[in-house]
Amino acid sequence: MRLVLGGSAVLVAALFGCRPSEPPPTPPPPPPPGGFTLLFLGRSPAASLGGLSWAPDPEHGRLVAFDRELRVARRITSPRFATPLAVTRLGRTELLVTERTGEGVVVDTTGGGRVVREWESPDVASLYAAGGGRLVATRSPYYVPQLSAPERDAAPLIRMLDTLGRPTGRGLGTIRRPATPLLDYVVNAGAVAVGPDGAVYYAPLVRDEIWKYAPGGQVSWTTKRGLFPSEPDPEFLPAKGRDLRLNKALVNVALALGPPLPPPPGGRLYALGSDDSAATRLRVDVLDAATGVIIATRHLGPRETAVAVDASGALAAFDADSLVASADGAAPGAREAFAPAFALPDLAGDTVTLAGFQGKVTLVNFWASWCDPCREEFPHMAALYREFDGKDFEIAAVSDDVDAGKMLTFVRNYRPPFPILVGGGRMKQVYHYRGLPYSVLLDRRGRVIERIFGFGGAEEFRKLRQTIANEVRAP
Repeated sequence: MRLVLGGSAVLVAALFGCRPSEPPPTPPPPPPPGGFTLLFLGRSPAASLGGLSWAPDPEHGRLVAFDRELRVARRITSPRFATPLAVTRLGRTELLVTERTGEGVVVDTTGGGRVVREWESPDVASLYAAGGGRLVATRSPYYVPQLSAPERDAAPLIRMLDTLGRPTGRGLGTIRRPATPLLDYVVNAGAVAVGPDGAVYYAPLVRDEIWKYAPGGQVSWTTKRGLFPSEPDPEFLPAKGRDLRLNKALVNVALALGPPLPPPPGGRLYALGSDDSAATRLRVDVLDAATGVIIATRHLGPRETAVAVDASGALAAFDADSLVASADGAAPGAREAFAPAFALPDLAGDTVTLAGFQGKVTLVNFWASWCDPCREEFPHMAALYREFDGKDFEIAAVSDDVDAGKMLTFVRNYRPPFPILVGGGRMKQVYHYRGLPYSVLLDRRGRVIERIFGFGGAEEFRKLRQTIANEVRAP
């Protein structure tokens, strides 16, 4: 898992699961007549728009669109996508993407997939869903603080937002108060989906419940799976060193509403949940959206990490890694130009431009002296720089320090062999990245090969080294 800078919260890693070391899966079966609509990719909900199923690919910081045969049809990358974890339809051409740290990012799928707006999370981290002209936010189940300040008793469970991501002051339900108020966030984080009529479906992360709120706000139904004989609130376990530990069961992971089905009428709600308290074994429950009755349950195998539904409503499960594999290594003609082009001073005060790197594979790295992962990354970049001939490969390391003295101290300590450029604290506003370090690998024509968010250690640099070697050999 890549290291991405965040606040004082910790990621619920179990929701991403562990990939077992098994033989590669067999190719998926041919699609049935009418094809598939993707519901979940990994632990994330997908969204249907423009005849495609759109899903976040958090490991590569991008959105991926699948056609009805579950072949990759499009992908969208942006520095604003560090770790996208959920996507929901917002209007006729737009998607609303939930970032791991709770920012909402709205992207227009037409043209190049440009980001049209974004906003900060109303909670420590929020999860967003939209439908029927309604936009809502819950406390994210993907990024959960072990401790949080107690919330007011009447705080809404689900926040209502306008289309700019601003809370409207209205909400649905009220939070559940645990025995330990510091665990308010853990208890009230949960998955959410919104129907085309504006009905809201909510499933708490650590409790065996699913709720439906009618468009008017009243509770329509509540459903339980009967997973546990009793459900005590999460509680603290004895600490191990400085690590806080909680006794909690991870129950609900994600919700998705399926496409319209043939008669008899009635929508379907799909709940991705856990068969065990650690969310290592997953299940999908199919609910009648009108009544909350569980119609069917499918227990997923270790490699069944993507779930789709066909035109008849039958579920199908696939290996998510296999589905997204065809999105890797896009043809050079599909690459986007790195923009905006920079013209920045180096440490000697001479201006260095992006155009000056034309003809070389170039790693543009953004860093700062106060960034701990940047310190870990610099020795790896120095080793990488020395491995390739300077006529084929270059690194441009752009400091985003405001304090020039601290930047120079950092450089004196690490003595990088590659050029250091001075961004003067303005780079985040220009390139819109989420956190540092952030790198972009460019081909010889200045086009983006891949974006790298955070520092992924030696394994990440092993893969990067191979990508650079392949690109250097390319005609």
